[in-house]
Amino acid sequence: MPLNNERPTSTSRSEDQGSDAESSLASDLDCSRDSFNSDGSSKHCTPSSSPPRTLPRDEVMEAGRDLFNLKLVHEIVVGDVRAELSQGSQNSLWNIVRENLYKAFWDKLESELNEDPPEYQHAIKLVEDIREILLLFLNPGANRMRTQIMEVLDMDLIRQQAENDALDIQGLASYIISTMGKLCAPVRDEEIRKLRESTDNTVTLLKEIFRVLDLMKVDNVNSTIEILRPLLQRNGVEYQRQLFQSILDDLPTALNRTTAWIQSALEELLLASVPPEKPDDAGKGQPPLPGPIQILNAACLRFLTWDFSKTLVPETWVMDQYRLEEIQRQLRQWETVNEVLLIVHSKIGGPIRGASSLSDRLKRMISVLLESMHKPDSNLEETLEGVSAQVCSELNKSLTERSCPALTPDQQATLTGQICSISQKENPIRTLVEDRVQQYFRLLLSDPKNQTKLEEVSASLTAIKPELVAIGKTFISLINYNRAVYGPFYMDIIRKLLFGSSPPTPIPQQQQAPNCHVSHE
Repeated sequence: MPLNNERPTSTSRSEDQGSDAESSLASDLDCSRDSFNSDGSSKHCTPSSSPPRTLPRDEVMEAGRDLFNLKLVHEIVVGDVRAELSQGSQNSLWNIVRENLYKAFWDKLESELNEDPPEYQHAIKLVEDIREILLLFLNPGANRMRTQIMEVLDMDLIRQQAENDALDIQGLASYIISTMGKLCAPVRDEEIRKLRESTDNTVTLLKEIFRVLDLMKVDNVNSTIEILRPLLQRNGVEYQRQLFQSILDDLPTALNRTTAWIQSALEELLLASVPPEKPDDAGKGQPPLPGPIQILNAACLRFLTWDFSKTLVPETWVMDQYRLEEIQRQLRQWETVNEVLLIVHSKIGGPIRGASSLSDRLKRMISVLLESMHKPDSNLEETLEGVSAQVCSELNKSLTERSCPALTPDQQATLTGQICSISQKENPIRTLVEDRVQQYFRLLLSDPKNQTKLEEVSASLTAIKPELVAIGKTFISLINYNRAVYGPFYMDIIRKLLFGSSPPTPIPQQQQAPNCHVSHE
């Protein structure tokens, strides 16, 4: 942050760019706001609830602002959010209209400056706008530079000079560029140098000045984000919880889907805990109720097979939905890679046993070919046909190098058929791999020392162990942070589901915000 005439180490601050930061994330806001339409309630440690009511407009707007702030803080803490200039689609109606308006404005300005004598009305307005932007870049302690800008860009004086045909636009532009050079981040030095060396006419120079000022605004926002990130990382959990409680106070139905999500996991666990009925079991007690951690683990495990196109995620996971979808996409892709490799090694056997370089080549090749398998218009069986052709080609090349006979057409057809068959959900190889992956993540979630469990991968998944471990770390980190923020809400829901209106059994302190004990990396 610049102090007086000091150059900033990264970027300077700008209040004006706050709206730009909002616009970069506002596209997700409407969808997020629609997601909070469920029932339930909870405070930080003492959950509270209120009956449904018709909300006045100002409370709805306040809930929308809280939701936006919640998303912004979450993305700063968990993600790598950065502001960028939005160019929009070149062929969009909005972009076409905007470009035509801009062109008309600059053409009008050029014609006014070319008059004899020149007409400076619009040019002066632009200089005034530039002055306000420069002032916004200053921090509160930069009094000397603030005074200097106000003196050099004194609008009353500039208007008097214009009336007397004594206005030096080029001189003002030179001072503006020099001031921008003092306030910009080092990454913009090249842009400032081009402005200083520009021989363009006044209108083109002003256009370029505004372009660079827009870049500086973005730099200011990103600098502010970097300054806020450590603070939010220290206090983000409590702050996000308070924001969510504010939303819950305004929208008491904001935990319906979360409640249904947890209830579904609880019902599944209760059903699984009921043994087959035997005659001698009459009169025996009911099986013990699952604990809160067990319930939440079962609920989170569902995200690995969640159908995001048909079922909305719980409200407490709305901010991370795209991350969950990406984890699921990566997992399914690497599962398919592993399934193909298992089929290849099972079918070919001895001639390629121990050929680690071949396995690595096949793994890289298959993963690249499967990158498009998640596209809406993608056909998995057709994709696997292409994979099979490349696999057969690579195998024949390797077998020839090892002085082994190449695959016969019948062998290639059989191998292709087996590989393509994994597009069917009931395929035994696919079922085996998916079950092993589910077991791996179940162990990660259930073992309190799951940092060591990250490396304990089933032998049938060895080929994708590095990728599986990386996905596991990401998944567990998301769950840890989510539980840290929303743990009290989950505990309240679980108490109500388990005990209803009767007094609940006290939950031990260590269960208040269950954590998977895997550090965020």
